[in-house]
Amino acid sequence: IEYGVTDVGENKPQELARKYDIIGDKVKWHLIGSLQTNKVKYIIDKVHMIHSLDRESLCEEIQKRAVKIDRIIDCLVQVNISKEDSKHGLYEDVIDFITNISNKYTNIRIKGLMTMAPFTENEDEVREVFRSLKNLSLDIDKLNIPNVSMKYLSMGMSNDYKIAVEEGSTIVRVGTSIFGERNYNNQ
Repeated sequence: IEYGVTDVGENKPQELARKYDIIGDKVKWHLIGSLQTNKVKYIIDKVHMIHSLDRESLCEEIQKRAVKIDRIIDCLVQVNISKEDSKHGLYEDVIDFITNISNKYTNIRIKGLMTMAPFTENEDEVREVFRSLKNLSLDIDKLNIPNVSMKYLSMGMSNDYKIAVEEGSTIVRVGTSIFGERNYNNQ
C-alpha cells in the first residue's frame, strides 16, 4: 500500500473482514476466492468487487444484503473454462446466467469474467484457457446486455500471469509472488 497499490485481493471472506478492520478503505478490496452464501454478510459492506459469482443462490444473497445497505455490488462471473472438477465456476450456460442476473438482480453489476487455468507446465494449455475466456468476454460484450460490461478479465496467478496478460487479462492475482506461499496452519 505504501508503494501505491490501490486494489487488494483476499481469498477468504473472514480474512478480508479482519484485514479491513485494520487497514480500512485505504485500498479497494476484492474478494477473489470462492464465496459461500453464509459468508456474504462479512464482506458486503467492505468489498469493491467480488470475483467469484457462480450460482443463483449467491446472487440472491448478494442482492438481499446489497439492498439492505443501498449498494450496487460489482461482480465478475467465475467461469471454469478448463472444466476441472477441482475448480469452481460455470462452464456452460454462462450467457444465460449473466442475462438472468441482468434481468433479475438490480443491485448486482457484472463487470467481467474470472477464471483459473489448470496448474500445468503446458503453456499452450494455459494459454488456450485464457484465450477462451477472452473470446467468451468478446461474445458477451457484443450482446449489449443491460447492466453488464466486460471491462475486466481476472485471470492469471503467480505461476501464469505473464501468459494471462498476453491473452488480455486486466487483473492478475499474484499474492504468492508478493508474500510467498500461504501457511494455512497458522491461521
